[in-house]
Formats: sequence, C-alpha cells, structure tokens
Amino acid sequence: MSRTVDYYFSFASPWSFLGHAHVMDVAKRNGVTLRLFPVDPRAVFAESGGQPIAKRPVVRQRYRLAELQRWGVKRNIAFHTHPRFWPFDYVLADLVAVAAAHHGMADALVPRFYSGVWQREENLADPHVLFALLEELGLPARDLLEEAKGEETEAAYGANRVRALNAGVFGLPSYVLEGEVFWGQDRIDLLDDALATRRAPFVPA
Repeated sequence: MSRTVDYYFSFASPWSFLGHAHVMDVAKRNGVTLRLFPVDPRAVFAESGGQPIAKRPVVRQRYRLAELQRWGVKRNIAFHTHPRFWPFDYVLADLVAVAAAHHGMADALVPRFYSGVWQREENLADPHVLFALLEELGLPARDLLEEAKGEETEAAYGANRVRALNAGVFGLPSYVLEGEVFWGQDRIDLLDDALATRRAPFVPA
C-alpha cells in the first residue's frame, strides 16, 4: 500500500514556498502520496503560542531575513523576502487551493500561486488576479472561485486546521509521516531519510 505524507502549508509562508519543489521531489522519488492541506497560519500560531513576525523581537526578525536569503541560495531559488503585496489576505487563495485539491488540480495550482506571491509580486488577495492565474493554468477559473466561496470549501479549510492541530502541527510548513511531524522546509531531508529507510516513526509518548 502506498505511504502518504500530509503536507500543511500556507501561501503566506516563504518557508512553505522554499520547500515546495524539494518536498514534491522527495515524495516522487520515494513513491509516496503527498496530500496537500492549506492551513491558516494565524490559527496554528494562536493554538500553539507562536508569535506573528511583527510581534517578534527585532533581532529575531533580522535573523529570519538572513535565513531566508541563505535558504534561497541553498535551494537556488530567486525570490523577494518582502514582496510588494505581502503581508496579504491569503484566505481566498487558500480556499481556491482547497477547491482545486478536491478536484485533483492542486499540483499545477500550488507552485504557480507560490510563485505569484514570492517571485512575481502578484496580489493573490485580488479575485481578478486569481481568476487570471487559473485561466493561465487552463483550470476552470469561474467554477473554482465560486466553489472557493461556498460553505463546503470553508468547512474543509476549517477541517484542515483541526486536522493539523490534532496531528501536532504548530508551524508551517509541516510534513507528517505516520504520526511523525517534520516542521520546516529545512527538515525535508530528514523526511527523505525516514522514507528511504522505512524506520519506525519518532512520535512523542
């Protein structure tokens, strides 16, 4: 039976963006199914005691920027550490991704949305921008946007949050393999090792 990794992310997270191609690679190479779950990072922070960036000490904010630049070089990804439209209201983009995932369309959509925020400096809070991106991808733009605003999609988005918290997720991105949480794109290689060796999961008692 195929193994699965649950991938919790947000388009508002540069770390989710930086790790996306790598975790997709790792999943493909190890023959596992990657299940994508957009999650509202504010809800995760609120439950786990994390601090939004603006409320962190300045020294931590500066270090975060240095780390982003280091990992951009490491991953060979050029991007903006503080893009034009960031921070932004990411909820509609997340809801579109939830709707797309429901129809098996997320694999094409997610990297393009990430790029829109972090490389192309597009305003993903604007429904007209989202519509144009969906059309560019050849996806049913009008249907996905309509579905994104529906009660079922909002309920699914809320369920993603509950699922993440129940799995022990406290930050994004997180990757969960058989109950073991790998937090942060810098843990993807450890996830790769766990998949390759098929070791028992390390799950706190």
